[in-house]
Amino acid sequence: MPSVNINPQTPQEKFDLIVSDLQEVLGADIIKAKLEKGETVSLYWGTATTGRPHCGYLVPATQIASFLRAGCRVKVLLADIHGFLDNLKAPIELVKFRAEYYRHCITSLLKAVGVSIEKLEFVLGSSYQLTPEFNMDMYRLHSIVSAHDAKRAGAEVVKQTDSAPLSALIYPIMQCLDEQYLDVDAQFGGVDQRKIFALAKEVLPKVGFRERAHLMNSMVPGLTGGKMSASDPDSKIDLLDGPEIVKKKLKKAVAAPKIVEENGVLSFVEFVLLPISALQTGEPRFVVERREGEPLVYNSIAQMHSDYREDILSPQILKPAVTEALNKLLQPIQADFQANEEWQKVEKLAYPPPPAPEKKVKVKKDKGSKFPGAAKKDVVAQPDGHVEGSDSAEVNVGKAEEGLKNLDVEEK
Repeated sequence: MPSVNINPQTPQEKFDLIVSDLQEVLGADIIKAKLEKGETVSLYWGTATTGRPHCGYLVPATQIASFLRAGCRVKVLLADIHGFLDNLKAPIELVKFRAEYYRHCITSLLKAVGVSIEKLEFVLGSSYQLTPEFNMDMYRLHSIVSAHDAKRAGAEVVKQTDSAPLSALIYPIMQCLDEQYLDVDAQFGGVDQRKIFALAKEVLPKVGFRERAHLMNSMVPGLTGGKMSASDPDSKIDLLDGPEIVKKKLKKAVAAPKIVEENGVLSFVEFVLLPISALQTGEPRFVVERREGEPLVYNSIAQMHSDYREDILSPQILKPAVTEALNKLLQPIQADFQANEEWQKVEKLAYPPPPAPEKKVKVKKDKGSKFPGAAKKDVVAQPDGHVEGSDSAEVNVGKAEEGLKNLDVEEK
């Protein structure tokens, strides 16, 4: 990423910081117009409170840090109702606790990045999404959005199944309406939400609401390739993973030599570590130590890609450098967690451990009284070794009749 002014003063400097490192912007003129008038830009980022936040959340957190530095007012929507609607993601009984867990994580994330959170506000989705007014406007949108368009809008965000529940169609329409009820100028999210943003841009003016801008960041590949997902433990690093776990996961991460595409380790440097260093110092910078020779110092991802393709920068030296930088970034977050009893308590409520599997009780088979060594109720062993009792003959030699039947003796 290019150098940025981390203390912007002019409208253009603020705009440049707002859009820095974004993949795409829809409605940039809406933001520019607010800045030219000297007004504060308000925007929101929503996250469905489902799986545990992982290191992929550092990407939006870094961008939110840029928004706050640019003087924006940022609302974080803890989308508990959305989390319930997204098929099979979060039971309704847990979304309340998960929303609170997310609040702790995101606050600590932004503190770790090093920005003021005075203009940051958390909003619980259910605080307004269950009101009569919101629901009436939902019905209005339902009357103009086709089932086909709603399904298409949520295709990359909502869990898809062969027999999708109606909630999969409600989810993207609710997200469109959130822009109006949160009273913002723009919505920020991953590029995977582009179809929902396009739907909002189209339908909100049809029911009398103003159009908003939409800001999109790139999606960071997971450690195993593909999208980083909370449901795939091998693809992501949890915010509370200790140094040794981080080291182990990064060591196993997919990072083929000379290949930069779908390389989750390189992408993490591009979208997290370089932008964070730029926010903290004004210049992007990432250092890779080598056993021999001077360290490799990078100020852009283009430099890293070039060296990686030439095998100057290899996976063997890149992974340890990323491990060290990530552990340094996670350390204050984990220290916050250890010092916060409320956060620890809510974590157990939000993500209770799975019940321990029931131990199988070994059923002793009754092999019958004919089994050698089987106990006899009416047999008593005597000191000299012989036995007495009604079953003593069976213990000594078995029943004579049965013994004879089992003999296969050829008559001569």
